[in-house]
Amino acid sequence: MNSFTALNNVLRVTALEDDDLEQLCAATDEAILGGGGFGWLKPPHRRVLERYWRGVLMIPERELYVARLDGKIVGSAQLLKPPPNNEAGAHAALFSTFFIAPWARGHGLARGLLRLVEDSARAHKFRILDLDVRATQKAAIELYEEWGFKRWATKENYALVDGKYMPGHYYSKVLA
Repeated sequence: MNSFTALNNVLRVTALEDDDLEQLCAATDEAILGGGGFGWLKPPHRRVLERYWRGVLMIPERELYVARLDGKIVGSAQLLKPPPNNEAGAHAALFSTFFIAPWARGHGLARGLLRLVEDSARAHKFRILDLDVRATQKAAIELYEEWGFKRWATKENYALVDGKYMPGHYYSKVLA
């Protein structure tokens, strides 16, 4: 059985049933094909994605959140907590692996994911929430800036897409 903490259609996932895993992999494929694949440029083999998502759940420093629309998983986000050996960086967490399948956008699910991850970061007493994003992700950038994230750097050679370098931006939000 799945273990969830719910906020509307956004959930923290601590286990994935086979059907949930299939939906998450399908949504990941769609996001990658739509240009928002959190690093992937083309969908990997299904077994690679399944291992990736199951592996996420095994790492204590990662919290996985999913968005559902009409009962199906259509997106995700992760809260990455610093490892125990990073005492100097223990005040900051990372918002990562954020996407909504293209066909499921426009329902407030991205905001719900961001809200739930930020709430968890605050509950864990993190003072800073960091993220990075490819400059081509205009809707995500607009959401981050609307949500109070401040851009602190741009890396011109952030990603290599079709043989061309793409810039990426680094953002932080003070939580405390």
